[in-house]
Amino acid sequence: MALTLDQLNQAPLDEASAWLSSLYEHSPWIGRAALAQRPFTSLAQLKFAMVSVLQAAGVEPQVALIRAHPELAGKAMVDNSLTAESTNEQSKAGLTHCTPDEFQTIQQLNADYNARFGFPFILAVRGPRGTGLKKAEIISTFERRLQGHPDFERQECIRNIHRIAEIRLNDLFGFTPELGNTVWDWQESLSQHTDVGYAELGQLTVTYLTDAHRACAQRISMDMRHAGCDDVHIDAVGNVVGRYKKDSYLRISDEGYSPISHKTLLTGSHFDTVRNGGKYDGRLGVYVPLACVQQLAKAGTRLPFDIEIVAFAEEEGQRYKATFLGSGALTGDFNPAWLDQVDADGIRMRDAMQHAGLCVDDIPGLNRNADDYQGFVEVHIEQGPVLNELDIPLGIVTSINASVRYVAEITGMASHAGTTPMDRRRDAATAVAELILRVEQRAAQDGDSVGTVGMLQVPNGSINVVPGCCRFSLDLRAPNDMQRDQLAKDVVTAARGICERRGVHLSLTETMRVSAAPSAPAWQARWEDALHALGVPVHRMPSGAGHDAMKLHEIMPQAMLFVRGQNSGISHNPLESTTSDDMQLAVDAFAHLLKSLAQTPAA
Repeated sequence: MALTLDQLNQAPLDEASAWLSSLYEHSPWIGRAALAQRPFTSLAQLKFAMVSVLQAAGVEPQVALIRAHPELAGKAMVDNSLTAESTNEQSKAGLTHCTPDEFQTIQQLNADYNARFGFPFILAVRGPRGTGLKKAEIISTFERRLQGHPDFERQECIRNIHRIAEIRLNDLFGFTPELGNTVWDWQESLSQHTDVGYAELGQLTVTYLTDAHRACAQRISMDMRHAGCDDVHIDAVGNVVGRYKKDSYLRISDEGYSPISHKTLLTGSHFDTVRNGGKYDGRLGVYVPLACVQQLAKAGTRLPFDIEIVAFAEEEGQRYKATFLGSGALTGDFNPAWLDQVDADGIRMRDAMQHAGLCVDDIPGLNRNADDYQGFVEVHIEQGPVLNELDIPLGIVTSINASVRYVAEITGMASHAGTTPMDRRRDAATAVAELILRVEQRAAQDGDSVGTVGMLQVPNGSINVVPGCCRFSLDLRAPNDMQRDQLAKDVVTAARGICERRGVHLSLTETMRVSAAPSAPAWQARWEDALHALGVPVHRMPSGAGHDAMKLHEIMPQAMLFVRGQNSGISHNPLESTTSDDMQLAVDAFAHLLKSLAQTPAA
């Protein structure tokens, strides 16, 4: 019979410790120490208590814990000395049935990894969904992490150990993240659609109004209908819009009803992707609220407000230079001149829209009236390492960073690499190299600013020619406009000083400037209340990436919830991942926010 939190909270320490003893391999002290924090109100709170115990223990106990684990498909498996839990986990991943070649490959990887790091490779082989990774995934992860830094690998092993413990704890308590699994499955289904040329490579790429993009829109439409949305349509820019309607009347007494005047809650995110991107960027923010709608519909429950979920057609700006096209159309920020832009194949946006059956004349009508809405909330994978490193499943976004972008060129003098003395050179590339280091140093001074030179080109470069020209990009971001502007001023001043000293010329063009989008305090507080209710630690953080919430911020209050990413939180990458347990917590947090809003008097 499954254990309950009440039993765990009330049991004597020795008995409770015995129940948790198998969560961490041969290390019952972790669960025992965590029990000092009883009573627990949720499994999430218990999980983080154990995370905190191990964090506080220091490096030596962490390494000892790693060494307490068996190798994958190693000696302990061969001689049947694995714990029952490890046997179950390696079996689900198929490691107990390796081919001779697979077994030999894993054995060599085990030996190489131990030789490099001094402890065994740890991977939660039941995976993010809990059903088991494929052997090919395990081997590719093994090979990738073999190249890692020792400190990182120690921490990554610990994170995987916590994931193993999380799955074992779920089994102990008979808990299945049903809604998290549903969200996972929806996204897996959606990720089957990818652009021509990328499908053959096994890469996920969905750009605006391609066949794959339109197939995704149809899939999302179907998922919205099946989940219980009352109205579903694709609008004039290709956004998929689903609405779950309110209960039109609220009982105020046994004698009668009163009309409800609550405004609509707007939520959603984008479903386009970067080239060779991940499955969860944007799409998580469509399916988390949809899971809540599905539960409401199954229960026959209506809220005192409509829920409008928008799957924004375009946020990444991959096909046309019109970033935030989907969400911008809702705020009235759609530039008609965009319609005449052409993509890499010479196809005008106007023609692509008409081919997709969209009516460009209807675009102005998409502008939302802010008075009709309570606000906008967005759930999004973090796209960064912070929550992953802290081992916290959810994060509260305080502000979306302000940013400014430039394209630039430094011009010097091309000359012979062998005959031009070092003190006579006007090397454009070394000037940019010096500037790159200055950007790194200056951004780091703020602690939370970032600066990136992501594009770098020496036109007509040759191995034996001092570069006479170097083109580059510059991306600067900070949590507020004032900090961004000071960062930009300092970097531009430094660039001019470097160029003057080196006798080269700087050409700098600003291409984008976006203001910070701080979360509305009341809405941020609602997310925080939800996390408190779930027993999840509240971690507040800025968002360094841009999001659709930035556009909606222009006309209504907004606040975002981040979901922890796996693999160091990497995003815009096939390794982008999160777990069904964390998705479940995001759904639960969203449901708590809905319940809170439903209990709030209408404005």
